[in-house]
Amino acid sequence: MEIKKLEITNDNIRLDKLISLSMPDLSRTLIQQYIKEGHVKVNGHQEKASYKVKLSDQIEVTLPDQKEMDVLPEDIPLDVYYEDQDVIVVNKPSGMIVHPSQGIYQGTLVNALLYHCHDLSGINGVLRPGIVHRIDKETSGLLMVAKNDKAHQRLSEQLKEHSVTRKYVALVHGVIPHLHGKIDAPIGRDSNDRQKMAVTKHNSKEAITNFTVLKRYQDMTLIECRLETGRTHQIRVHMSYIGFPVYGDPKYGLKKDDQSHGQFLHAKVLGFIHPTSHEYLEFECPLPDYFQAKLDELEGDNDE
Repeated sequence: MEIKKLEITNDNIRLDKLISLSMPDLSRTLIQQYIKEGHVKVNGHQEKASYKVKLSDQIEVTLPDQKEMDVLPEDIPLDVYYEDQDVIVVNKPSGMIVHPSQGIYQGTLVNALLYHCHDLSGINGVLRPGIVHRIDKETSGLLMVAKNDKAHQRLSEQLKEHSVTRKYVALVHGVIPHLHGKIDAPIGRDSNDRQKMAVTKHNSKEAITNFTVLKRYQDMTLIECRLETGRTHQIRVHMSYIGFPVYGDPKYGLKKDDQSHGQFLHAKVLGFIHPTSHEYLEFECPLPDYFQAKLDELEGDNDE
């Protein structure tokens, strides 16, 4: 159980709105539930979600301990690029969720890993065993997974220090005129749509994406992105923010796109220092067939 004391900088806003802005990781449904169940106290008393807060109010949110469900191993094929007693590197296909969440306990990468490995780190609990970092459901490509707690800690430290090499290939709308670019814009929860992230100064974190143009087509561009930070939906949000949304992106892209494969974004290169041998390892995986087929189609359009 954890108690959060909220800072009030603007008064006369609804209680549920204040919590949403202060704790962007909580869904609106969960916030409403917490308020109804008495987990939110205003000056020591329970109030309705519509209560208008005052600057003098003392607001505390009690986060109850989450009940975690058992996650069962599933015989799902894995595309393994490297494996030893400490770490496993896999190429995740588009359409696969990395780890279970409330309501989704089957068909994830974790289910497949539990069947394949039998030994994963326990730092992130039973829902995310071994998961050091993740990529979106519809993003394909390389992930490193820790098989013990020591490896997990050392790999996590490298992520915090921004020393992990992560290069993505993305197909975006529009023709980018310059060869290189750096997007330095903080990302936080979209205040108008909690299912989306946005470039914002409010309740946000530093986010930096570097990109290089690989190929220009008639009305699209193939780019390589290198992450300095790892925010949720970072590349998708940043490229949309500068006017070059990722092709096929159902959240930040164009509705006219073919969205049967999700966003055309692929984690192609992953490099890190091995947690035990201290050797630098780097892996590269090819584009998925549907991604390459789209590029071949665009090449044909260029030749016309």
